[in-house]
Amino acid sequence: MVSRATVPAKIETVCLDAFYGELHAIRDVSMLIEQHAITALIGPSGCGKSTFLRTINRMNDLVPSFRVQGSVTVDGQDVYGQGVDLVELRKRVGMVFQRPNPFPMSIFDNVAYGPRIHRLVGTRDLPVVVEKSLRAAALWDEVKDRLREPALRLSGGQQQRLCIARVLAVQPEVLLMDEPASALDPISTSSIEDLMTELKRHYTIVIVTHNMQQAARVSDKTGFFLAGSLVEYGDTRELFENPKDKRTEDYITGRFG
Repeated sequence: MVSRATVPAKIETVCLDAFYGELHAIRDVSMLIEQHAITALIGPSGCGKSTFLRTINRMNDLVPSFRVQGSVTVDGQDVYGQGVDLVELRKRVGMVFQRPNPFPMSIFDNVAYGPRIHRLVGTRDLPVVVEKSLRAAALWDEVKDRLREPALRLSGGQQQRLCIARVLAVQPEVLLMDEPASALDPISTSSIEDLMTELKRHYTIVIVTHNMQQAARVSDKTGFFLAGSLVEYGDTRELFENPKDKRTEDYITGRFG
């Protein structure tokens, strides 16, 4: 099923199937993801949400048995086409993982790492990039006087915002977030949600979440996955208040999952 976007689509999948060896993880998913919006992917564990998310920047390629059929495009470019530069793709389409994974180095060097290896700016301009990225991740005021301290000394919520700043520092266009607040306390979760709402003005965001309230609070569009298939996809408010498929209603009301 294809849901036609009312604003320009940033990402499109057409008849996407994904396999881990013999396991059919994604089944014939066609989906348009809008630019400058938050799209939430919901569904029970093992339904294919995270696999789908990782097809967008080809993180699944790290699994030797993984293969896809169909297409995934970003701005019309087939990300599985010949000659695609994976480093450039993953720079354009950044990922924030479920658990914060700061590098064992200083706060400053965590954020500066990407711009350094991609040679985006000279050494003299790195402090400007670091500050801008930390400000965008709503972390600057909390760490500006301790940039040379180890990042691992930060709290869990601060570490996750640092990881977001690290992604932002390489100037992506898309942010993929795989349950970014599931390991955080309610206050830190609220901070991450507020941050996502602010960031969508400049980025396209796709988030996997098991938290129905979170999906309802932050997303513009929601897709419900079940057994590898996209059961329903549309405006978040409509999907939660008036689902078209009985399976969607059963899931969001807690009858299963």
